Amino acid sequence: MDLYMMNCELLATCSALGYLEGETYHKEPDCLESVKDLIRYLRHEDDTRDIRQQLGAGQILQNDLLPIITQHGQDKPLFDACIRLMVNLTQPALLCFGKIPDDPAFRHHFLQIVSYLHAYKEAFANEKVFAVLSETLYNLLQLDWEQRQEEDNLLIERILLLIRNVLHVPADPYEEKNVDDDASVHDKLLWAIHMSGMDDLLKFLASAQSEQQWSMHVLEVISLMFRDQTPEQLVSAGHSRSAQEKQKDTSELESLRQKEQAEKRSRIMQRGNRHSRFRGSYVVEGLKSIGEKDVIFHSGLHNFKNYSHDAGKATRRVPKRKQMARDTDSQRRSVLNVRLFLREFCVDFLENCYNRLMYLVKESLIREHAQQHDETYYMWALSFFMAFNRGNGCKAELVSETLSVRAFHFIEKNITNYYEMMLTDKKEATSWSRRMHLALKAYQELLMTVNEMDHSKDENIRQSANVIKSNIFYLMEYREIFLTLLRKFDERMQPRSFLRDLVESTHLFLRMLERFCKGRNNLLVQAKRTTRKKKPSAPTENTPEALEETWKIVSEELQSCGFQVKGAVPFDAASEIPVTEQRTEAMIRIQDAVLARTGPEALSLLRAAREVWPEGNVFGSAEVQPEEELELLKQILFAELPSKITIENCDIPACQSIKVVFASPNIVRPYLILLRSYATNTPHTNHCVVRMLHRVGVDLKMDALLFQLSVFYLFNKILSDPAASAYKELVTFAKYILNRFFALAARNNKAFIELLFWKNVGAVREMTEGYSKDGCFYHYVIWTPEEEEELRQLYEEHKDSEDPDIVETLLPLLSNTNRTRRHVVAQMVSMGLVDSVKDLKKERKGTRIVLWTEDQEQELQMLFEEYKDSEDILGNILKHLTAKRSRARVVDKILSMGLVSDRRELYKKRRRNTAGKTPRRDAITGDEEEEDELEDELMDEDEDEEEKEEVRVVPEKKNRRRESAVEKNTSVGLSGPVLWLQNCLNRAADDREEDGVSHPVPLVPLTEENEDAMENKSFQRLLRKVGIRAPADEQESFWRIPATLSIYQLRVLATSLNPLKENEVGGPAESEESVPSSVAPQQEDEGPDSQELRAQALRALLLARQRKRSAEDTNSEPDFIILQNLQPISYDLLAV
Repeated sequence: MDLYMMNCELLATCSALGYLEGETYHKEPDCLESVKDLIRYLRHEDDTRDIRQQLGAGQILQNDLLPIITQHGQDKPLFDACIRLMVNLTQPALLCFGKIPDDPAFRHHFLQIVSYLHAYKEAFANEKVFAVLSETLYNLLQLDWEQRQEEDNLLIERILLLIRNVLHVPADPYEEKNVDDDASVHDKLLWAIHMSGMDDLLKFLASAQSEQQWSMHVLEVISLMFRDQTPEQLVSAGHSRSAQEKQKDTSELESLRQKEQAEKRSRIMQRGNRHSRFRGSYVVEGLKSIGEKDVIFHSGLHNFKNYSHDAGKATRRVPKRKQMARDTDSQRRSVLNVRLFLREFCVDFLENCYNRLMYLVKESLIREHAQQHDETYYMWALSFFMAFNRGNGCKAELVSETLSVRAFHFIEKNITNYYEMMLTDKKEATSWSRRMHLALKAYQELLMTVNEMDHSKDENIRQSANVIKSNIFYLMEYREIFLTLLRKFDERMQPRSFLRDLVESTHLFLRMLERFCKGRNNLLVQAKRTTRKKKPSAPTENTPEALEETWKIVSEELQSCGFQVKGAVPFDAASEIPVTEQRTEAMIRIQDAVLARTGPEALSLLRAAREVWPEGNVFGSAEVQPEEELELLKQILFAELPSKITIENCDIPACQSIKVVFASPNIVRPYLILLRSYATNTPHTNHCVVRMLHRVGVDLKMDALLFQLSVFYLFNKILSDPAASAYKELVTFAKYILNRFFALAARNNKAFIELLFWKNVGAVREMTEGYSKDGCFYHYVIWTPEEEEELRQLYEEHKDSEDPDIVETLLPLLSNTNRTRRHVVAQMVSMGLVDSVKDLKKERKGTRIVLWTEDQEQELQMLFEEYKDSEDILGNILKHLTAKRSRARVVDKILSMGLVSDRRELYKKRRRNTAGKTPRRDAITGDEEEEDELEDELMDEDEDEEEKEEVRVVPEKKNRRRESAVEKNTSVGLSGPVLWLQNCLNRAADDREEDGVSHPVPLVPLTEENEDAMENKSFQRLLRKVGIRAPADEQESFWRIPATLSIYQLRVLATSLNPLKENEVGGPAESEESVPSSVAPQQEDEGPDSQELRAQALRALLLARQRKRSAEDTNSEPDFIILQNLQPISYDLLAV
């Protein structure tokens, strides 16, 4: 189909829209239906976007749609349909095709649609059009939230999308060949937006609390408005240049003038005295041509310096996949009035909108409510507006939302993600590289703002900057991000501008770190975690007598201080190991504190560890008494804890650690790539490169790392440049490195060969300090004859022993305690005591027994039958097994033999005894056993064993406190929220009983009464007594029912919330689920029939609960009426 000839149906539909007569547009009666038909046609267009191309060729938007909305805007259905059609027509061509087509035919269609978009953008640069759009948007925003309909919200979103689409159209490089300070189509569009007042509406949408749903649309429109602008140009708009700027321009002009004069002198020196016809021919001795003869040079001698064998050859074509990435950023200076308007917009936006809008956008990104890659708009806004604020006075309070450690973490996480995607998604590597460049700019701007705050006159601002710097300098991920990006820099995917920003950011980071370290000799940074075992040394085991003496001193010290100690932190928050896995290290720290006879420190660590790890009561229960704490400390002192030490996050001097890691050829190579374009680099960029090379070559004394042929070729190019006087810093450094090399070459005749290779630290040391044999440095340990004889005698004495590891036996017996296992093994092999190192391999922990004999299986079965009722089944079996095996293999064998159905049945049973109730312990234990039996009858057989072990009777003292809290809340009018809390606990118990899984359940108040109660302090005290957990941090908003509460505990807690009423049914009212806890004290003195009565009561309660549920399904009768009907039944059953 010929796209220049419009389809007849499409032509008829367009003709039915209306016609333009002069400046007046006359619409047809079927105009609205025709617009809807065009929308329908666009929905069914083919892959070539034929309908879109025909409408663009027919200029329907310029000649029909825009006149309709400007002259017939009062027709709301027609206006809505036209806006909807224009949003479809102006959408980016990249969205229409998915990507830039590779096929030539589809590429032609793609470019054709782009050309139509350019025409649309030019047509929209009209103040009348934006006046109508802004007026419509203003009227819609005037409506209250209750009055606004769904169609109104859709129209607001479509207007914002239309503005976004028009601003998104790129500039036409062939049509717009304007110079700076000349109005382009984009500038005309921005001026129309300003004159219509649309910019004020955008600021209102960004700051209004009721319009926060449009935050992402507003940020996208603002980012497209400032697409071709730079913060520095906007800051200086309308201001006279400062003396510093004038001096900078003068120095740049002077350097350019020096370059031009130097090139002019060079051209004069190259001219010969004779006419060019008499230039002659010369033979170049020592330079062979194709044959055996010397090269003949047919040109003037002044041109011989540029002679090359490659002259005249065809340029070799570089494959597309190996071509260097090109910079796509285009910047131009807009006309002055547009820059002034944008500057005022930035000032108002920072003062009234920035912090709130950035908070809303980040919340959407974190909660994944935004679309894919929308975080790029957030990072652009962060870098642009923070740079503008920094140049416009640097008011930290205006950008406080994005000036925090969380912002650094967010940017660093995105940089890491983009880097990983660039390596995995090869086809879209260029796009991921652009996103990573945007994130790097945001990271750089954060550093520059913190650096500016560090020079502020306000002490509070400087203190805030120090807090941020302390975090980013200490943690590894913030330091190593630059190292990773430098190591993995790829010219094919990352443009030169990315490398320039990376080098400047690294320079800024190191300069800030050096200034921060100045005067702080004790500044340490986090290093990688290393784990190692203690070296074998003389045995220093503590005897029981010594431990008893230590415990006597510690206990007396604690009793004398009245168990009053200061708080402590039992874990390392900066460690790579999660807090949940640091419990063993905390136990070792407590034991070490007791051994060091620092009792208060050990007790404070114990109490802090109890709060951090309350599971299983490993560090005691929450209500433990001081005497029980003493007993716990004594048990920890006498326990055999692991001897393995773990050194986590080793702290080393900051500046030393940073500088050393940059001494690598993988880091130096990107700097030299950037240095190749020294002539086009800014003076600051060249300074950053030279400063890093100076750190490596001078500060670290690793100048030999730069002894490489490509580096020297670049230095020669700089030194021979006619304008070398403009690069004094580069010339000085190049001369220094060359002088160092020639001084080394006088001592090392292999230095010239070393120029061909990049060198690591080891090769640099060999090159400067001398080569070892075979190029390696081996430090052999010297054994004296006496030590050799001692080792031989000890080996002869113990070689026939049954010890599986003879080396471990010999190590403590040697007179030289500095010998390691490796030293001893190597010496024994060299002395011929053993044939090979393999004969002395260390036996691994555990055993290699895999197969089980029939006798061993019978033994295992007998041990299981003997200890199956004990608290630690598996521990007793492992102690008495004849053939020692690992715990995992014993568990697997028990499961395979069918002795248990779940490995959790072998877990060590721990009962939670009530602290502070040492009297009547037998009675409480007896009640617990009875409750376990009753629960076993009511629970399903497949229920989790650990949950059964947690079942325990709630202490009566707690019950009385909880009942008093219930009475207090009921008396102040909170009976409704108490009943709601009781229902929540019952529902949580029912859900856990049905699903078999326990999760924290948030208490979400849906009524105003419950919401007010959640803010009442009295009701919050009741929640804490019931066991409801308060919000842990700012990310949680609701109180939660913990996952650790069992089904039985939930039901007992729900029962305890029933309000007590006197003189009801012969005594105090009993709720249907309070039977077990209320009857337990009475059954201590009863006969053996008490268990049967309790079981009957619980079965009756289950039946009553089922009836209650069925009644709720069929009847709308309130819960409290059903409870009143059920209470006499449960009471009569218990009275039997």
